Amino acid sequence: MPTIIAHAIIPLAVAAGMGRKRISPGIAAAGMVLAMAPDADVAGFALGIDYADEWGHRGASHSLALSAMVAVGLCLWWQAARNLAAFAFLALAMASHGLLDMATDGGLGVALLWPVDDARYFWPLTPVRVSPIGTGFFSARGVETLLSELKWIILPSLSLGFAGRALRQRAEM
Repeated sequence: MPTIIAHAIIPLAVAAGMGRKRISPGIAAAGMVLAMAPDADVAGFALGIDYADEWGHRGASHSLALSAMVAVGLCLWWQAARNLAAFAFLALAMASHGLLDMATDGGLGVALLWPVDDARYFWPLTPVRVSPIGTGFFSARGVETLLSELKWIILPSLSLGFAGRALRQRAEM
């Protein structure tokens, strides 16, 4: 898995590119939290849930279906999110987690199509170094992960966000 830092960058960059008129700072912050949320499934290890279980790490919590369901729930609960742009942003923010995890070079893959399909998937190319879980993050492998994320996720995402912002500002002139 990429680190929570890399997961949060995607909705941040999209929100910056779209602008505050379309994606409010509150919706952007919620998107960042949703992009990190699927990794809460690691708590299942302490509960005896096996990694490969459908509710294990990178299972149902990383699926497109759960991303949509959580976004619907949040939009029903939160008045500020009751519009199509907010729903799409929040659903895609959470879905970005599984899509990024599919680009990593380790683990069992992502149950992206759960509940229709329990299979775990990776992208054909997996250039992102998988992050060590727990204290292993503070190691040489953790540094390798951060450098990999900088190259493959953070810099490209921020570049696209700044480019979108520049194009938007230019169009508003």
